[in-house]
Amino acid sequence: MTNENRHVSETSETSPALEASGASKPAGQITLTAGGAVLARMKAIGIDYIFANSGTDFPPIIEGLAEAAAKDIKLPHALIMPHENAAMGMAHGYYLATGKAQAVMAHTNVGLANCAIGAINAATEHVPVVLMSGRTPVMEKGRLGARTVPIGWGQEMRDQAAMVRESTKWEYELKFPEQVPDVVDRAYAIASSVPKGPVYVSLPREVLCEPCPGDQIDSPLRMQPVQVAPPQASVEAAADILANAKNPVIIAQRGTGTEQAFGRFAKLVNQWGIPVVQYWAIQLALDTDHPMQAGVDPAPWLKDADAVVVIDCLAPWSPDIHELRGDCKVVQIGQNPLYSRFPGRNFAADLSLCGETGDVIMMLADAMDRRYGDHESVCADRREKVAAINAETRKKALATADAGAVDPMSKAFVSRCLSDAIANRPATVFSELGCPLEPLSLSDHSSWFQEPHSGGLGWSFPASMGYQLADKDKLVVATMGDGSYMFANPTACHQIAEALELPILILVLNNNEWGAVRQSVAGMYPDGYAAKTNEMPLTALKPSPDFTKVAEASRAWVAKANRAEDLPGILRDAIKHIDTNRSHALVEVTIAP
Repeated sequence: MTNENRHVSETSETSPALEASGASKPAGQITLTAGGAVLARMKAIGIDYIFANSGTDFPPIIEGLAEAAAKDIKLPHALIMPHENAAMGMAHGYYLATGKAQAVMAHTNVGLANCAIGAINAATEHVPVVLMSGRTPVMEKGRLGARTVPIGWGQEMRDQAAMVRESTKWEYELKFPEQVPDVVDRAYAIASSVPKGPVYVSLPREVLCEPCPGDQIDSPLRMQPVQVAPPQASVEAAADILANAKNPVIIAQRGTGTEQAFGRFAKLVNQWGIPVVQYWAIQLALDTDHPMQAGVDPAPWLKDADAVVVIDCLAPWSPDIHELRGDCKVVQIGQNPLYSRFPGRNFAADLSLCGETGDVIMMLADAMDRRYGDHESVCADRREKVAAINAETRKKALATADAGAVDPMSKAFVSRCLSDAIANRPATVFSELGCPLEPLSLSDHSSWFQEPHSGGLGWSFPASMGYQLADKDKLVVATMGDGSYMFANPTACHQIAEALELPILILVLNNNEWGAVRQSVAGMYPDGYAAKTNEMPLTALKPSPDFTKVAEASRAWVAKANRAEDLPGILRDAIKHIDTNRSHALVEVTIAP
């Protein structure tokens, strides 16, 4: 689900908001406080950034930053985050761009509470994050770091970790300063082990104030992440199922894992004539104009399918709507094919292939290559039929988008205009109840990211900034609904975008309501009272704020697109501003309910 080949831009020399020492004296030759040792150890094992929102538990951390600078010790870049949701979102987005786990530091229980939504999102999407927060001092007096202000009592909890326990793979509280190397290594290794996900470490203030031996601080990582791959016999069995099927279907939600697998997967499905449905896609698995791209609706394909390969899908179809043939074989692929963290998920799995998605796809493709000669003629006939159906599906999707060029315009039309605006250049689109995938023309492995299926809103804006932090030269677009924009703590996010000079393009699709809630109600009660009302209860977001004013407060380029005919030109102007001035831009788009 990541792009290991993405280049990480170095930004510490260009942004005044970044703090890091540039020298390289070995930490092992110096005695540090535990607060400084935690930071130095994270740098030594490969963590680039600490996304931090500081509090009264942070004096030993801040002193550690200053101490390391004075002693010429390299540390990760410490970024100031005005809100913890932004910190978690940026760590998430940075991982999507680089494949590298990053660290988030928050303030005791209240900061951790603000991190909880980001932890839920990261856990659902198998995104590793080393999440840390301070702990209210244990001592009331007599020790450096003891309680000094009333919140030292007010923020104490019996079980602080309980707030994120269900969303983390592992948790621990640092008890002694000499534990620092082992605890940091274990946190990083577990977060980065398959299946990946966030971990949590509590950092008591008194412990961080104590001296820590420096002899292991800059040594190599002593606990390597666990790598998992399916047995070859299972891969061969999956290949037999897929090769011998008359009506095979592949459903993919979280992409193909790597850029190499993305290319190989495209060749595999074209060679075998297998339709690929991207149902509620989180990441792109196949070029949107690929002949085997079967759109987003699995219904036409599942009714006749005798083999379904599920690639990293939390919910590959809706059991209440879609029904499989009794003889249909299902192969599940992914880091955790059965998604065991979720109590109820009862999709069939006649065969499960566990491992990094990209690695499993490459193994399966090799096995399918060995079988192709015996099925070449069947594949050619199927390829022609599937391509014809998919071409018609694509044509209808684009026609529907074009028909949305009215006032107020449709989301699909906005997607169509955005697709034209970013054509022929490297771009990545984040969508959180914003631009839908179907009308876009995208062809790159890392060109599309949708909000996590956990639904923790306020994700797209900060995640896009984390991605942009890793790749300053790429055009990164964050699209979101008006409700999602407000959930993102936009004042905090715009401040970060300006401070770190992150030239993202933000599209706020404003329909003055919770559109997803309206759709859910209408879906359950299509002839009900709520569906017949002019204004559905508990869905309206009126009066709408002027979102351009929020962005202008942080010197963003802004514009409003109230008419469909104006949108293409406004998008061109916004992108021109980004290319010329390298600062962020926001376009508020009026869309239909």
